[in-house]
Amino acid sequence: MSETATSSPRGRERTEYDADVIVVGAGPSGSTTAYYLAQAGLDVLLLEKTAFPREKVCGDGLTPRAVKQLIAMGITFEDEGWIKNHGLRIVGAGVRLELPWPDLAAYPGFGLVRTRYDFDQILVNRAVSAGAKLLERTNVTGPLMDERSNRIVGVRAKNADREPVTFRAPLVVAADGNSSRLSVAMGIRKRDDRPMGVAVRTYFESPRHKDDYLESWLELWDRSGDKDVLLPGYGWVFGVGDGTSNVGLGILNSTASFQDVDYRKLLRRWTESMPEEWGYTEENQRGAIRGAALPMGFNRVPHYSRGLMLVGDAGGMVNPFNGEGIAYAMEAGNIAADVIVQAHGRTTQQTRERTLLGYPDVLADTYGGYYTLGRYFVKVIGQPEFMKYATKYGLRQRTLMKFALKMLANLTDPTQGDAMDRVINGLTRIAPAA
Repeated sequence: MSETATSSPRGRERTEYDADVIVVGAGPSGSTTAYYLAQAGLDVLLLEKTAFPREKVCGDGLTPRAVKQLIAMGITFEDEGWIKNHGLRIVGAGVRLELPWPDLAAYPGFGLVRTRYDFDQILVNRAVSAGAKLLERTNVTGPLMDERSNRIVGVRAKNADREPVTFRAPLVVAADGNSSRLSVAMGIRKRDDRPMGVAVRTYFESPRHKDDYLESWLELWDRSGDKDVLLPGYGWVFGVGDGTSNVGLGILNSTASFQDVDYRKLLRRWTESMPEEWGYTEENQRGAIRGAALPMGFNRVPHYSRGLMLVGDAGGMVNPFNGEGIAYAMEAGNIAADVIVQAHGRTTQQTRERTLLGYPDVLADTYGGYYTLGRYFVKVIGQPEFMKYATKYGLRQRTLMKFALKMLANLTDPTQGDAMDRVINGLTRIAPAA
């Protein structure tokens, strides 16, 4: 691809773009955005700094909310890499409670597990099959700015041969993750008043690898010393189906010990307390313990500014209630693509820009109230005494826990739902937007 210019009838130089839209980052948000844009007939350039397949730190669990997005992209689940699950098993206060996923019209009744090693490649293949052009090993180094308008009009990058290259487009989508160098270069920085989490995980060979429930531990106990110690955070055990389990934990910055925790040691101490027959031992570990940040509740705004649109982790779209990111990354990609397609169809720059400026409003209408409730929730569960009380008494109330599952996983029917759905939907509507 090359950058060229031609003469307009009035003698002014007119830029020839390399694409209608450049999408930076081919994770779930970037690939989903590129897929829907290409399906609509736009010329899409998808830039990825690594090559597929590639590993990503993740729990590998997909709720029905994420499954809905996969189905919408035409992805099927027949091959052996997909493991279906029926619901969530919650462990805490001596209780093991299995809750099936809610029976809803809006979402399928099952979840999935698939490792990120090839999950992202499945999504990017869908984008390419729809017509997006993928360039791997292309590391974007910064925005290309138009000095007159102070708008982004492309990106500077280094290609697979480490040579500097430039790509131009009238619109750029930042799907480049939590650090989002592109957003920072454009002056869009993180908000310190939004929650942030850290997750660490590894894999163990285990007989539990085909568990048909996602498992969440609300209490992490260290029983290696003279007395039992309640550790900060929550844990998960997800069977991957290939002989291994994905075992990890997360901690929120609302926890007093957030800055002082050695997360890898914390995971090691927790797994050492588990039954030996599960196999979560150092000799059964496959791969290193790896960690990643969880940017929550719109911790970087605005989501559109001067030709740059943010999706996924770049815009802090992780659910504060449960740390789920993939579903919201894919949903935001779909929303972003719809706004872009509508803007592309406008006849003047002014009307195109007005349409693009509506993107943050759509996100606020969709998630704003729910994410605000999530921020309050994060503050409350950061108090160890509250968590002890909640797990001790709450887990024994099955109806309450069914409500909690719907709330935390954001799984309700928008209309014609049950009483729980109406309460949750009503709370999100009256809560101020994030």
